[in-house]
Amino acid sequence: MSATGDTARTSPSGNALIQSVRDSLVVAQRNLIRMTRIPEVVIFGLIQPIMFVVLFTYVFGGSMQIGGTTDPDTYKNFLMAGIFAQTVTFATAGSGAGIADDMHKGLIDRFRSLPMARGAVLTGRTFADLVQTALTLLVLAVVALLVGWRVGSDGDSGAGRVIAGFALLLLLGYAFTWIGALIGLSVRTPEAATSGGLVWLFPVTFISNAFVDSGRMTPWLRHIAEWNPFSATVQACRVLFGNPGQSHSSAWPMQHPVWASLIYSVLIILVFRTLAVRKYRSATA
Repeated sequence: MSATGDTARTSPSGNALIQSVRDSLVVAQRNLIRMTRIPEVVIFGLIQPIMFVVLFTYVFGGSMQIGGTTDPDTYKNFLMAGIFAQTVTFATAGSGAGIADDMHKGLIDRFRSLPMARGAVLTGRTFADLVQTALTLLVLAVVALLVGWRVGSDGDSGAGRVIAGFALLLLLGYAFTWIGALIGLSVRTPEAATSGGLVWLFPVTFISNAFVDSGRMTPWLRHIAEWNPFSATVQACRVLFGNPGQSHSSAWPMQHPVWASLIYSVLIILVFRTLAVRKYRSATA
């Protein structure tokens, strides 16, 4: 076992990088095949965001004031960026639970016995989760169109801007998946990983501009919402989709939401990938 590990560590840097990419793709393929063999995981992952779309649109749509109006159609277009962002971030809990389950069953120890890059197990897992999130986001976008969401309803939009908006959503989802990976490595059971993944997600997603106008919050809560990385991505998507809810806040993330979203997501990936890979190495040492 140590011989294979030493071989991987003494490989030239170029070969090590190629091996890391190859190993990550193999692990990602394994997880994607596993998803196809357990279709209920994908199905239930689709049902929850669809329920959020329907409930928020038809239950709260007529009572929410956006831009001085309670028009349900205005709220639909305001809401969808928040629902999209919530969907990609809630995938974090599933990612953490999956990694915790692999640890609990000893699968990680089997990977460790192979001559493979140490970070490939986590990278492959998070990439597979990103593919599943992209599929969920595609289905959710179709449902949003069916209930009345339209791009360009309150500003300029185009195919390139819409694609950029969804790319920012996937980047945020990928960044948060690394937080889930760290949680999954830090707990003992998949159930604990699921609970731990949701406990912090609810305040992050609800203390934001996703479902209500943050300008109507109390000052201290509004400042938290405006500097929330989640809010930056939601605001960036509204700008790119041309939807209502353009912020008049002086907070930098609300004035430059696209840049803020990129910076936040990249920083989260750098920090939590480093912590997760370090935790993985110490957990399997």
